[in-house]
Amino acid sequence: MSETLSTATPPAAPPPSSPSSRSPSSSRTLAVARLRDLALVPAIIAVAIVGSIVNPVFLSSDNIINVLQSMSEIGILVLAQTIVLITGKMDLSLESTFGLAPGIAAWLIVDPAVTRGLGLDVLPAAWAVPVVLLVGALVGAFNGLLIVRFGLNGFIVTLGMLIVLRGLLTGISGGQTFFALPESMTYLGSAVWVGVPASIWVSLLLFAAGIVVLGYTRAGRALYAIGGNPDAARAAGIRTDRVLWIALVVASVLAALAGLLISGRLAAVPAAQGSGAIFQVFAAAVIGGVSLNGGKGSVFGAFTGVLLLFMIINVLTLAGVPAQWTNFLNGTVILVALVVSRITGGKAQT
Repeated sequence: MSETLSTATPPAAPPPSSPSSRSPSSSRTLAVARLRDLALVPAIIAVAIVGSIVNPVFLSSDNIINVLQSMSEIGILVLAQTIVLITGKMDLSLESTFGLAPGIAAWLIVDPAVTRGLGLDVLPAAWAVPVVLLVGALVGAFNGLLIVRFGLNGFIVTLGMLIVLRGLLTGISGGQTFFALPESMTYLGSAVWVGVPASIWVSLLLFAAGIVVLGYTRAGRALYAIGGNPDAARAAGIRTDRVLWIALVVASVLAALAGLLISGRLAAVPAAQGSGAIFQVFAAAVIGGVSLNGGKGSVFGAFTGVLLLFMIINVLTLAGVPAQWTNFLNGTVILVALVVSRITGGKAQT
C-alpha cells in the first residue's frame, strides 16, 4: 500500500507506490488530511474560554479531571466505533456489549445471598476481567460471522444484536442492578494512579495505541484501504474479510473493557448500562471527522471529537442547563457536523 496511507485521513485505496513516486498532489492531500486532525483544536480552545467565563470552576484541576473521567469510558467506545467506521461498516451493538460484558461477569461471580438473589456465584472473582473481555470477543466474532461470512447487512445485524444483547442483560438481571461487585471488577474504574483516575490513563493509552496502529502500521493502512475501496484493497492482496472480522472483534473487546471501567467506577452494573450511549458515540466520531462512508477519519480526530462534546456538556451543566437537553445537543451536533462535512468534502453522503 502507498505510504500516503499514513496518519490522519488517508486517501482511499491508492495503488502501491514508492515514496519517491509520490506526486505533489498526493503530498498536498496528506498535508490537508493532517490539518483536518487539528480542525477541532480551535473549537476546544474556544469552549474552554467560554467555560471559564460561564464558571471559573471550569478550568480547575478537579473539573478537568472530572471531564476526562466522565469521557473516558465513552471515549473508548468512540475509539471502537472509529475502527469499524474506517472500514466502511458501523457497529450499533457496541452500547449493548458495553453493558452485557460486565453484566455476564457479575452474574457469574456475585453471591446471590448478598445481592437479593441476583447472581450465580459459580466463578471466582479472579475470572472477572477475562470473562468481560471474552464476552466482548465472542460478540464481535458473532457479528463478524454474520457480516463477513454470510454477507448480511452490517447495520441490520448490529441493530439486531443491540436488541438481543440488551434483552439478554435485562433477562439475567431481572431488570435490576448487579452490586457487591468484587474488587477485580471495580479496581480499574476506581483506582487512582499518580493522582489521576486509572480509567483516564487506560483511555489515553488506548487512544495513543490506536493512533500508532491506524496511522503507522500495515494493519492500519489495510483498514483505510478496505473502507476506501474494498475491491481495490482485495486486488492489492489485503485479506479484507479477515481484517474486517478482526476489526469487529477488537471493537467489541474495547466496548467490553469500557463497560468494565464504568462498572468499576459505579461499583454496579445497571440493567440499562450503555442504553443510548451510541448516540454520543456517533456524535463524537462524526464531529471528529470520521466519515460514515468509510476510509476517512483518524483516531486523534475522534479523540478531539469526544473531548469537545464532553466539554460542551460540562459547560452546559455548569451553566445550569438541564441534563434533559443532552440528547438534543448530540443530535444537533451530528447534523451540523454532517452538513459541514458535506460542504468541505464536496461529496454526497450515502
